Amino acid sequence: MKKSAFVAALVALAAIPWQAEADLAPVKPKQVCLEAYLIDHTHVVNASTVLFYMRNGKIWQSNLPTPCPGLLMHGFVAKAGYTEICGGAQGITVIQTGEVCQLGPFTPYTAAAH
Repeated sequence: MKKSAFVAALVALAAIPWQAEADLAPVKPKQVCLEAYLIDHTHVVNASTVLFYMRNGKIWQSNLPTPCPGLLMHGFVAKAGYTEICGGAQGITVIQTGEVCQLGPFTPYTAAAH
């Protein structure tokens, strides 16, 4: 009886450091995907930032992981046939140059007060 209680205590103690490490593991944010047909329009802010304006009034921002030089001058298209555009998972193609630029994760956008 005492032996099984001792073994149970050791098992419980052995699990504590593992649980503590698991609690400290970084949490990845949920990937946001936008329904393509609900996008009203987009606005290229600069070579690294695109705003997606939704029909319901919400605005999503994507900060590209690397600048996309032709984006501001030529605009972009998403690949035909996509029903969703997922931040951090898809590329957009610069019109005229054909350059493909990776989208960054979508985050809710709030206009800065001036």
